[in-house]
Amino acid sequence: MVKVKIPATSANLGSGFDALGLALTLYNYLEVEEYDRVEISSADAVKIPQDEQNLVYKTVKYLYDVCGRELPGLRILQTNNIPMARGLGSSSACIVGGLCAGNELMGRPLDDEALLRMAVKLEGHPDNVAPALLGGLVTAAIEEGEVYHVKQTIKDDLMFAAFIPDFELRTSKARKVIPLEISHKDAVYNLSRAALMSVSLYSGDYQNLRVACADRLHQPYRLPLIKGAKDIFEMSYEFGAYASFVSGAGPTVMSIVNTDLFDFESLCNARLGERGMDGWRLQMLSIDNRGAATKLD
Repeated sequence: MVKVKIPATSANLGSGFDALGLALTLYNYLEVEEYDRVEISSADAVKIPQDEQNLVYKTVKYLYDVCGRELPGLRILQTNNIPMARGLGSSSACIVGGLCAGNELMGRPLDDEALLRMAVKLEGHPDNVAPALLGGLVTAAIEEGEVYHVKQTIKDDLMFAAFIPDFELRTSKARKVIPLEISHKDAVYNLSRAALMSVSLYSGDYQNLRVACADRLHQPYRLPLIKGAKDIFEMSYEFGAYASFVSGAGPTVMSIVNTDLFDFESLCNARLGERGMDGWRLQMLSIDNRGAATKLD
């Protein structure tokens, strides 16, 4: 049996649309083994597909097919702590977990670079799958099918405050509201800030982060879909956050906070209660610099 631990991810970081992402200390777990039929179950109350439409199964099957190996069947046990359709990389965790599990079952014929190329091909873009696999902060671009990326290890003096609402926002819906064309001015605006975001997180120049997460490509169009998000931005900055942005396609809002802000969580929870925003919960996370971890049991 193969066991895989896959971190949640937060993509875009405001300005780095489809290019920046980081891994966080919230995890999905898989237990996978070859079996004579398909048997899929959930270790918690999360409902998942229990047939061949299951994303983990489909990913393992894809990998076996690419490697020319026959897959008799699989027994899969999933623990899904990453909430689905919340902008925290739940589908990427399934894809990365499936690739890691399948690779381990076959004796590791592929390295991380090959797995990353496959993950990007399956997901369509690298901003979630790259940090889920590699950990840390990953900046990535695709050129003629190749994935060019840099992983940066982030210091542990930051917390990532995930404001998670009780409603979903499907990525397909969130992408539909984004315009197909943008101005040259807006392109330059985002390019400069995306570069500033990556360097500031790595260097520790956190005073730049509020400017660095500013965006004109997707957040202005997605925020109207996320009731209460503007209130989250407002309270985060009031209570000392370095930066706040829509995590992935949303609806989760992520704030970057110094670990010295001991009362940030309690202040925000009190404000959520005062404003009647009971549908939002705050989960404090840290950076995961390791990425997906796989072992045989």
